[in-house]
Amino acid sequence: MSPATAADWLQANQSYLTAALREVRLDLQKLLPEGAVAEAGDRPPADAPMDSPMPAALETLCAAFELTSFERKILLMCAGAEMDARFASLYAVLHGDTRRTQPTFSFALAAFQDAHWSALTPGRPLRRWHLIEVGQGDALTTSALRINGRVLHFLAGIPGMDERLEALVKPWSTAFDLAPSHRAIAERIATAWRQAHGRAEIPIVELCGSEPEGKRPIAAAAAGLLGLALHTVSARNIAPAAAEIDLFVRLWHREAVLGASALLLEFDEDGDGLPAGAAAALMEAIPGAVVVSTAAPRRSTYRPVILFDVGRPTRHEQSEIWANALGPAAGAVNGGIEALVSQFHLGSAAIRSAASQGLDSGDFWDACRMHARPRMEGLAQRIETAVGWNDLVLPEGQKQVLRQVAIHVRQRAKVYRTWGFAAKSSRGLGISALFAGPSGTGKTLAAEALANELRLDLYRIDLSQVVSKYIGETEKNLARIFDAAEEGAAVLLFDEADALFGKRTEVKDSHDRYANIEVSYLLQRMEAYRGLAILTTNRKNALDQAFLRRIRFVVDFPFPDAAQRAEIWRRVFPGETPTEGLRIERLARVNASGGNIRNIAMNAAFLAADSNEPVRMHHLLAATRSEFAKLETPLTDSEVAGWL
Repeated sequence: MSPATAADWLQANQSYLTAALREVRLDLQKLLPEGAVAEAGDRPPADAPMDSPMPAALETLCAAFELTSFERKILLMCAGAEMDARFASLYAVLHGDTRRTQPTFSFALAAFQDAHWSALTPGRPLRRWHLIEVGQGDALTTSALRINGRVLHFLAGIPGMDERLEALVKPWSTAFDLAPSHRAIAERIATAWRQAHGRAEIPIVELCGSEPEGKRPIAAAAAGLLGLALHTVSARNIAPAAAEIDLFVRLWHREAVLGASALLLEFDEDGDGLPAGAAAALMEAIPGAVVVSTAAPRRSTYRPVILFDVGRPTRHEQSEIWANALGPAAGAVNGGIEALVSQFHLGSAAIRSAASQGLDSGDFWDACRMHARPRMEGLAQRIETAVGWNDLVLPEGQKQVLRQVAIHVRQRAKVYRTWGFAAKSSRGLGISALFAGPSGTGKTLAAEALANELRLDLYRIDLSQVVSKYIGETEKNLARIFDAAEEGAAVLLFDEADALFGKRTEVKDSHDRYANIEVSYLLQRMEAYRGLAILTTNRKNALDQAFLRRIRFVVDFPFPDAAQRAEIWRRVFPGETPTEGLRIERLARVNASGGNIRNIAMNAAFLAADSNEPVRMHHLLAATRSEFAKLETPLTDSEVAGWL
């Protein structure tokens, strides 16, 4: 509606409401005692015409809630008390008390010929949908009647919402065009609603999947196709008590009618705070157009359900969104748009935001990394990586395998899609690696080097937060991690994962069965994961052979020999650290892993700093003895001979 049209309707609506109020007031004046002053004047036509092609708010409300003529007059009686001072004076006279300025049911029964006692029963619209409120304490006929504030504003043509809903329900509208695949879902939803128009039960629409970003725009577009606004509410914010659910449902139904709105009911991925029964009751009770946003499908016993699986826009659609967002600047993307799309699986809003940030910074890759991070934060620890290939001291064979891992990650789009391997089979496309070897041999360091080489975020998974004693919880925790990581195809590091990835056992009881289910679920997610998943273990021999078969790369990290230990000692001190008289060949005699060598070097640096000296052999000797004492490992004289 244009501003001019809206202004014309508002004026016509006000005139229509004024005439309707005057008609009711003239009927009420018949109840005045003899001698009381009443307003003179002709009665307006019973159906005063609305000087606008759009119906008056009063008639819209009466039709929507199917009010009888008598119920319409009761509503106007209550509205008059708030909008016209003459009504208040009239009621005060009828009550014989200047403080009582609200109407009662007894006035309506006496004044109007079409009166019926059922008008104020709890099941009738006036009370069922909280159009009016009945005062407490007195008999029904003598209790004060008040119009609800939201209803009063609607009659006057003033937009608003009941304050009881304002804290729960929020308006939402999409500000950009949907991807074609999402637009198709919105159109199918609108079609289903149109086909159900006039039926007793409109089907519940469920938007399933772990992609919340796309669900709101789809629901808003579907509502818009029917001329409806969209409001959202989190199921977590609705009290589980039956009375609270019933009140919310009634208030929302009234709002949906008055505001021509559809509702998006959002269930959180990590739980909604409602018991299963209460959640189902809430879904089924909300009348009209309702969309449910949920990770997994939810059952409804008494109402039909239509399910849609919502994912991110397709690769082709993401490329188009990037191109539209960047315009002529699309050529400035290093490696091209396809390089971004093959690595980062972002939604429409995230792509537009990353494009804007990339135009400002000149680095579109890092802009995508920043937008992919929020979903992972809190699920895993992000490790800042500054390690390169030159920091790894490993046999050449292991280095070659690590470089192959990086090649697979970089070239997977070309091999899988362009060269058609993904069309052959969807299984086994995930890139996984197992780093096996004793503690301190560089497994985590290698993961950092890989992530740094690929310019991807590295997340260490804390298994204590993943593995749960409750059946099914471990799989849910793993699902959250993998779903969140898909956005940026991050490198996932399951460090020291023996507890979760141990040998699957023969099923002897229910615990064995569910433990095997957890491992099988993990393998499935790893095989489908777009990014790189790295597992580290100190006990490769304990792993199931079937498990190893489904891991693409296995890298053995051997305990370093003397030559490798010497190379680690040469690289262990930063260039800024002052050293003096270090004898690398003698240091390499100590049978220590790379991790132990780094601990020794750092401890020696602290000793030297405290003495205000450069790092010398005697500092290293003291630090070595401390490290070996911590490990409860003997340090032989031959290993430290000639250090001083």
